[in-house]
Amino acid sequence: MDTAIRATAERLHPHLRPADAAQTLTVTLAYDLSEAGRKASLLAGGDGRARQQFTIPVPIARLHLVAVDTTGAARLKLRPQFELGANDRIMRHDALPVYDAPPTVEALFRDAAKNHELERLFQAQRNTWRSQRREADQDRRSQAAREFLSIPDQRAMVHPAPSPSRCFLATPNGRVMFDLASDIGPAREVPAEAHRRFRADLAARRQRNMTQRADQLALHEQKTEAARKWITTKGSAEQQARSAAGVLPLDEVIAAMTEEAFQAVAELPRYEMDGAERLQDHLRDALGDPNLAVAPADLIVKSADATGATAGQWAVVKRLQSALPDATVKLREHRLSSRRQARPQELVVFGALVTRRVGPFNLRREFAVPGR
Repeated sequence: MDTAIRATAERLHPHLRPADAAQTLTVTLAYDLSEAGRKASLLAGGDGRARQQFTIPVPIARLHLVAVDTTGAARLKLRPQFELGANDRIMRHDALPVYDAPPTVEALFRDAAKNHELERLFQAQRNTWRSQRREADQDRRSQAAREFLSIPDQRAMVHPAPSPSRCFLATPNGRVMFDLASDIGPAREVPAEAHRRFRADLAARRQRNMTQRADQLALHEQKTEAARKWITTKGSAEQQARSAAGVLPLDEVIAAMTEEAFQAVAELPRYEMDGAERLQDHLRDALGDPNLAVAPADLIVKSADATGATAGQWAVVKRLQSALPDATVKLREHRLSSRRQARPQELVVFGALVTRRVGPFNLRREFAVPGR
């Protein structure tokens, strides 16, 4: 656009006389004409174009109405436009002014003067607004900093990780960055404290993991020793030989211990893990589709403690509690469904889960109970 303006800059405004150019600065101006303005331009002998571009001489006394860019081009202050809006707020528009008739030079000067005055007010309002926003932001940052520093349990965001000079806090107003180089007051103390807490958390987590690992290793050693002693006293000769050679799986020992722990209720049927087959038979009967199939991968099982028990179910629970007084018995409810069914059809089955503590082992077995 600058090139286009320079290309037409030789054309003087039609309302000017050559003598007016004395003691003046030649200034480029541009404005737009509406359709009515284009008609008026043609009637006055103009070119009728929407974009009008001229050069006019501006007296030295009116140079405050002229803007000069970094390339040395002087323009009358017609763009951007400024106008008074609601609540005395100055609004800025970057478009060129639009006239319904070719304006006179004095009209252009009046519009430029209006822009000049409103621009000063606009800049003052913007500076005031920026200052208020800066102060409000500083107050929010200071409040968030004081809250963070006074509450030891608060932590900075871990991504990105806090550093001694910069960190981020999650506040009700969103993520806020605190920077040692630019913050003042309490906010300046936040990065160092956030980094200290972050490093302390890492060290505590490392220590906690090491303690947990040590406890797990100690428990494993206890289980291994208990299993070795059980095999020595109750295992078969073949199991004892494998144990002595260090090749007897711990799972095999636990399975043998579980059989012994629940020997007193060996006559009770165990809960079978055949949910896919059970649900398949149930859906075939319910939907009348003998070819419907439920794969184990499609099975969804939702288990919870039962909230009620029938007489038959309660009888099984009491039988287990009587035979195994040191065990914990819970009636469990299992809801089986298939992820491939558009309209889920559930099958509810029940089991009695028994947990018995034998040395370091928690041995578990679930027994079948009648349904409802």
